[in-house]
Amino acid sequence: MGCKLTHARMVAVLCALAGSLAIAGTANAAADGGPGTVRLFQNAGHSFDRYTYDPSPSAREWMNAKYWRMRTYAPYFDSRLAWFPNAWTYRDLYAIYRDEQLAQEHPEWILRDAQGNKLYIPFDCGGGTCTQYAGDIGNPQFRAHWIDAASAQAAPYRGLFIDDVNMVFRVGDGAGQPVDPIDPRTGAPMTESDWRRYIAEFTEQIRQAMPSKEIVHNALWFAGHDDPYVQRELAAADYIQLERGVNDAGLTGGGGQFGLETFLQYVDWLQARGQGVVFAASAFGEADREYGLAGYFLISSGRDAIGNDEGATPDDWWPGYDVELGAPRGERYVWQGLLRRDFVNGYVLINQPQAPTQTIQLGDSARGPTGQPLPSATLAAAQGVVVVDPTGAPETPPRSSLR
Repeated sequence: MGCKLTHARMVAVLCALAGSLAIAGTANAAADGGPGTVRLFQNAGHSFDRYTYDPSPSAREWMNAKYWRMRTYAPYFDSRLAWFPNAWTYRDLYAIYRDEQLAQEHPEWILRDAQGNKLYIPFDCGGGTCTQYAGDIGNPQFRAHWIDAASAQAAPYRGLFIDDVNMVFRVGDGAGQPVDPIDPRTGAPMTESDWRRYIAEFTEQIRQAMPSKEIVHNALWFAGHDDPYVQRELAAADYIQLERGVNDAGLTGGGGQFGLETFLQYVDWLQARGQGVVFAASAFGEADREYGLAGYFLISSGRDAIGNDEGATPDDWWPGYDVELGAPRGERYVWQGLLRRDFVNGYVLINQPQAPTQTIQLGDSARGPTGQPLPSATLAAAQGVVVVDPTGAPETPPRSSLR
């Protein structure tokens, strides 16, 4: 586990943040229904253990006020549920860890290539091997074992976070290079359609086994939603995590295959079916954080969330995550070549990837998300701004909706 903060260090951190604690409590209370409020998701992995190992009562209060949900890891976090109950517990959909007993007990549950070599999830690879074998998601015995273990693990938690819900192949050799596995049921290379069908069936079984738990899928948005198997998989989750959100460097401008507008329309499709999305922003630096936050507000329904490691820990807190924009005045639209959405207490603007730099006059009453005066903003490609201005936004010309 991570190193334990000294009592003096934690007290110093909390004293420095005491001024925002009351605001955070209010924001958290509004988070369940306010599209103009930040619902912050925290990945409480190994590096976060130093905050959760033995926190003081005031530190626990701070985390409950700031974080809507945490993604946590059992059994370490089991004893911490008493003071932070809004936790999801992590499990990978088809990983069989190379050093765990299951890999020895059930080698037949590991996918293989045409030569019989074991295949992996292409992650954390080196020296001709990876840390996670690729489990056979079509094997009924593997599924049953997984569901039994996951049900027991998730029993005390708010929900279950399932990683690698990949509706396109994510299987490879020990060097991390893609390899199509042999389907043990046919003896032939597994087809993309059968892969998707196996995942759809598996995730539906998980949903049926845990009807009262929040279920989160870490999914690949570019798999789309037209395929019936993809639709079944998505319907088996309450929330879909989209890694990097609008901060994904692979997004392009406009509505092409990897266009930002295509990505946002994918989110619209999910929301129209009652699901929430979680943007795991992975943003570095204040400009990227604000871009990610503006993207979150473009789509926020009051059911969605955003997470980011930098600027979202007890001793590295970005006040922009405390911003309150109030109720939305409508959906996003195009304004002066930018994407925009208006709220009672302000608005957000995004300049799409690959777009020319724009400078916008915002007015003397405009403030940034941390309270700084913001009479104007210069936005390069893939940049955004969150504007707090309860007196009203600049005059809005004719617009076109993006819904």
